[in-house]
Amino acid sequence: MTRTYTKDVDAIARLTPEQYRVTQQNGTERPFTGELTDNKDAGLYVDIVSGEPLFTSMDKYDSGCGWPSFTKPVEGENINELRDTTHGMIRTEVRSSHGDSHLGHVFPDGPQEAGGLRYCINSASLRFIPVGELEAEGYGEYRKLFGAEV
Repeated sequence: MTRTYTKDVDAIARLTPEQYRVTQQNGTERPFTGELTDNKDAGLYVDIVSGEPLFTSMDKYDSGCGWPSFTKPVEGENINELRDTTHGMIRTEVRSSHGDSHLGHVFPDGPQEAGGLRYCINSASLRFIPVGELEAEGYGEYRKLFGAEV
């Protein structure tokens, strides 16, 4: 089954004020406050608005920065990287391709052995789907990625 991912107005209407501020108004949650920052469960992280797959638990690591950090996206075409010159600095903003949600930023200070990137992502922009629920949630094709973690 091929899924279609779009900016879903019903999903936007269900967002908490913090999720809305982060995803729709380019906000940033306070460090160490996001519910997924310390999540160590095996599973898939998807855009809270569109449902498009973004990252897996296998690429998540503790960078100590206060936000969930990943070394790479699970599907590169689901991530847009844009130049961000706000706050007096030059950064690379990360947005979901289909949902156009603000996710966070990517920095070149990640683990070198994993490519050197750190995708610093707001928990408020993500929905976590545990491996055991992938099939029921319509993401069964991603189960194979978790092999040993299942």
